[in-house]
Amino acid sequence: MKLPYTPKIIVFVKLLSFVLLGSATSQAELEDGFVPLFNGKDFEGLYLKIRSGDEELAKRVFAADEGMVHVFDDSFPDEYELNTGENLTHGLFYTKKAYSKYVLRFEYKWGERIANNFERWQYDAGVYYHVTDDKVWPVGIEYQIRFDHTKNRNHTGDLIRPSGSGYLWFPSEDGKTFLHPNNGGEAQEVEGWLHLASPTDNHHALDGEWNECEIIVMGEHYAIHKLNGEIVNMATNLKPSEGIIGFQSETAEVFYRNIRIKEFEAVVPMEEFIK
Repeated sequence: MKLPYTPKIIVFVKLLSFVLLGSATSQAELEDGFVPLFNGKDFEGLYLKIRSGDEELAKRVFAADEGMVHVFDDSFPDEYELNTGENLTHGLFYTKKAYSKYVLRFEYKWGERIANNFERWQYDAGVYYHVTDDKVWPVGIEYQIRFDHTKNRNHTGDLIRPSGSGYLWFPSEDGKTFLHPNNGGEAQEVEGWLHLASPTDNHHALDGEWNECEIIVMGEHYAIHKLNGEIVNMATNLKPSEGIIGFQSETAEVFYRNIRIKEFEAVVPMEEFIK
């Protein structure tokens, strides 16, 4: 069959795109090459930081426990420092290394203990990436981990944009939640610091089951938030464009496990992850 005439400029653009981005990345290439960030025994390659600065308390807030990081371990009471306004055990365990282009995978599940300002932010934790400092709370971008039991509302995958950070977001028509670009969502300037994931029933809340999470980050270009295999949020034009990674302690007992990362030397086009 005779192919239609293709102008030379189109051929040139296609060739240039191939050179810059490479050929399509196979699924096997995307799956291989993950390395653990947490070795299941101790915090080698990581460090702990909580608001109080108490290093011994931090070891209880973040306890290595049978291959998991156990936030608020068994030495804590069922209710700890509730609504005192101090929130001294707010904190993160951080990577010592900075990252830019990668896929981060981990699992989490909720426990039963509650702490700090739980009344305001129920079952709240999260992961910060592209962190440029290590304060509590840092400059970076957050993959929210949260369940509001008062409204039976999942918030895992929400985007949080602290002061000093920036991105473009894909709002739904009413501006309330994420709209996938395959469904017409467009990256644009938006106000505010909290940008909600698309609603989903594909999550585990207080049933003791694990959730699988994935954060796909390509430098300044884009971030994709996935929950149990489903894309629930996205952003582009990220600021900062690299940094350390931190996992939170905040208002409730939570377990993290199977924390692993795969780095990329070159940007993988967004289409490879959303097709």
